[in-house]
Amino acid sequence: MIVDLYAGAGGWEQGAYQIGLRGIVGLELWHDACVTAVRAGHPRIRCDVATYPTAPFAARITGLIASPPCQAWSMAGKRAGEQDKARVHQLVNEYAAGATQPGHGWADERSHHAAQPVRWIRDLRPEWVALEQVPPVIDLWQHVGDVLRGWGYSVWIGVLNAADYGVPQTRKRAILIASRVRPVYQPETTHEQNPPDNALFGARLPWVSMGQALGWDADVAAVSNYGTGGDAANRGVRLAGQPSATVTSKAGRTKLVNRRDSPKWVAGESQSEEGSLRVTVAEAAVLQSFPADYPWFGNRTSQFLQVGNAVPPGLAAAVLGVAAGVFRPVSLSRDLAGVAA
Repeated sequence: MIVDLYAGAGGWEQGAYQIGLRGIVGLELWHDACVTAVRAGHPRIRCDVATYPTAPFAARITGLIASPPCQAWSMAGKRAGEQDKARVHQLVNEYAAGATQPGHGWADERSHHAAQPVRWIRDLRPEWVALEQVPPVIDLWQHVGDVLRGWGYSVWIGVLNAADYGVPQTRKRAILIASRVRPVYQPETTHEQNPPDNALFGARLPWVSMGQALGWDADVAAVSNYGTGGDAANRGVRLAGQPSATVTSKAGRTKLVNRRDSPKWVAGESQSEEGSLRVTVAEAAVLQSFPADYPWFGNRTSQFLQVGNAVPPGLAAAVLGVAAGVFRPVSLSRDLAGVAA
């Protein structure tokens, strides 16, 4: 059995299925995400991971996956978790020593969840572990890695870009991979931004663009106001021939503009964008490397939040392939072509 903590709508499971991993049980508190996952065929236990007992999984677990809530640390949020950072490091040590409760009085009540995987690993000692978080948490993963090495695990820690694994999005995430039964290492990349034309032993594939993933015309551009403070000059712009920027819960605010019909906009001058379209839930999901027909549940806001919170299945497959020692028989470029179709 594989346990997936903070399992959300099923990004890790979708990636696991790409490499033939089965038997995953997800723990998730959010009702809408649980319904989405179950509709997609991914079992869920609806619970608070921080208070749920580990005993029911004892002696039956081979792998442990965890993507604790990132809002406390994300650059896209208020980052109240920064005030809790020293205390979270302390909690890692406390869990490693046998503590069972996170305590109270956190600046952000989600902060302590970043240390929660240590309690589960301590109690269950799975063969392998895969953890994911936003890049600002990399120092915490280093701390967790030190604990795991002391328990006999081989550990690799680093920041991976989803675009390097065939996901049409330049999403960067801090990853920890550990195993007590095999050496672990950085997942080999399958794509790169500008592959050389004359590589001696062959080159990786080029990054997958939004246009390739979604069939957009080359003249389409995605314009996001998120994080600009309303200043048009700070708008994030990605052309159809590029991967998407990080897909967040605010992806629904991204406007699609036809540059051919908007010469002033291309020149950076202010103009009306009346008639522009916005990214749909299904499109945002494909940019995360989910199937276009993935059965999202809930209202529009909830669905975008589930998409933005998910681990891209394409990245998950690469990480799990190393963690579980599973050979990946199908290239991500072909996987994605099937998704886009």
